[in-house]
Amino acid sequence: MKTIIVTGCAGFIGSKVAEQLLRKNKDVIGIDNINDYYDPLLKKWRLNILKDNSNFSFVKADISNFLAVKKIFSSNKIDAVINLAARAGVRASVLDPWVYLDTNVKGTLNLLECCKDFKTNKFVLASTSSLYAFTKMPFKENSNTDHPLAPYSATKKSAEALCYSYHYLYGIDVSIPRYFTVYGPAGRPDMSIFIFTKNIDNGIPITVFGDGKQKRDFSYIDDIADGTLRCLRNVGYEIFNFGNDNSVGLMYVINLIEKELGKKAVIKYTPRHPADVVATWANIDKSKEKLGWKPKTTIEAGIRKTVRWYLENRKLANKLKDP
Repeated sequence: MKTIIVTGCAGFIGSKVAEQLLRKNKDVIGIDNINDYYDPLLKKWRLNILKDNSNFSFVKADISNFLAVKKIFSSNKIDAVINLAARAGVRASVLDPWVYLDTNVKGTLNLLECCKDFKTNKFVLASTSSLYAFTKMPFKENSNTDHPLAPYSATKKSAEALCYSYHYLYGIDVSIPRYFTVYGPAGRPDMSIFIFTKNIDNGIPITVFGDGKQKRDFSYIDDIADGTLRCLRNVGYEIFNFGNDNSVGLMYVINLIEKELGKKAVIKYTPRHPADVVATWANIDKSKEKLGWKPKTTIEAGIRKTVRWYLENRKLANKLKDP
């Protein structure tokens, strides 16, 4: 594979995946609409790093626009697509489900149609641990995912189903990584670790939903990007859990951030949102066996690197509008 499309290339995971592909001397065509779900300033910051590489080309486009997607395929010989363009955010999807339908479902359909028409036989779809809802932990790829709690996870489930249809009908090789709470340097400013770090540093109270006892399988960005690249191998149609195989309490993470900043958090507790799950925990046996992938970064090391990035880029981080 030489030329690979990475959609959502200005996003948190997309930019890191594109960066790792460029290190392997691949030609990357990045697609992103630079939407304002969170402050585009951070997306442009990530994008500028990628633009320094001559093997990277950028197209500002929305994957929900079929003609825009078709134009990219017709102008290039595409060997694989890594679809990381998505409207993210469980709570936000409850308020505006329509944009999630457009990007997560229609956008995926447009890309699959072009893969079919232009003979691109490898498709990687980023999916989510949110599909598992209240299923018994640790979550396995064959666990029940029929009860999504919000439009975000429902649209991701729809995208997975579309991928299977195109695999069955047209033989497109599909890998679907389901990500578990990804964090790290230059992360999404609407995610808890970014918000906690910024607010604790500035003496602003942080909001904890529920009693603070919820747990998450936090996954470090470099590990996630590595696993995503491994998904480019031919597998037929497979779903893979990408997590740290370790469910960590939210208060423990807050304590780690406090330690790295040398400051104490002021915590404000509010009721748990009904679309939030109490805990997540990935069974990653399949990813180990079929992809040779396992996470390398502990939560302690990951938080240390994340806070260090924040301190080195404090000016940028504090310029960002609150999500």
